[in-house]
Amino acid sequence: MSGTERRTARAELSAIGQALAILGDRWVLLILQRAFLLRIRTFAGWRDALGISESVLAARLKELVDHGIFELAAYRDGRTRYEYRLTERGLRLWTLLVAIHSWERDWADRGRLPPLLHHLCGHAAEPYLGCGGCREPMSARDTHTEPGPLATFSRIGPPRRHRRTVRPDAAPDLIGYCPDSMEILGDRWSTGILAGAFLGIRRFVDFQAGLGIAPSVLTDRLRRFVELGVFDPRPDGSYRLTDKGLAFFEVFAFLVDWAQHELPAPEGSALAITHRPCGASLDPVLLCAACAQPLRRREVRFVLDGFRTAVDSAGPPR
Repeated sequence: MSGTERRTARAELSAIGQALAILGDRWVLLILQRAFLLRIRTFAGWRDALGISESVLAARLKELVDHGIFELAAYRDGRTRYEYRLTERGLRLWTLLVAIHSWERDWADRGRLPPLLHHLCGHAAEPYLGCGGCREPMSARDTHTEPGPLATFSRIGPPRRHRRTVRPDAAPDLIGYCPDSMEILGDRWSTGILAGAFLGIRRFVDFQAGLGIAPSVLTDRLRRFVELGVFDPRPDGSYRLTDKGLAFFEVFAFLVDWAQHELPAPEGSALAITHRPCGASLDPVLLCAACAQPLRRREVRFVLDGFRTAVDSAGPPR
């Protein structure tokens, strides 16, 4: 597929569909997590930290540059070299990554995860999703979604570009590899299915029709979601989100917000999500459990056990 054809295909997707196509990949998420948490900027840095093949890494970094999430910057190290720096668009993804960490903390059997320290109050933040309008906690149950006239499920379902990345022998990784979240968000078919579930899709035939997904692939992903405790299969053949699945709305909210602010899309393809208690449009914020104040990128840091220093979640200094 030519570059023009790829741009045309992306333009036909909603902003959310484009975001899922960009971010619904394990390697992309791991690259971004290491960029934020460990300030990795170089090709060799990611290659050595992740054990990723050079061809796969090169392809993912090229995509992230093409989508305006990274930019190449020259520096001198005896000779001119290049590093990858997060752009403003890329830096705005920090809330999505913190939301993934928070969901893993609350719902995955991960043991102890690195705490997120809030500088303003000096306590562990333990972030939770709040409404930017009223500053009250927000969940999937107290929101209402109104699709635009062109916000069909087919515009949300992302095209498949990479083979599914599997890490069955992955060692425990308190920094970047969140296995439950990666199972949901790190695969384009899975993210499309979850998006459909949040939009009210319940039945096998409707998921298949909306995504254009092969029955065998859909069966596999639904089985994985049931095993993960995200879907509850009902006697009538439908699949309902469990409390664990509904809680992933925190991640979904930040993905939707980032997508619809950062990515161009056809008019009428957006989702209008409203916080029903106050009537405000979706404006998700992370709130600190200790002081109830909004968390800002430059005011928090992860404290990573096993490392000599705490690492700023703000990522590379600008």
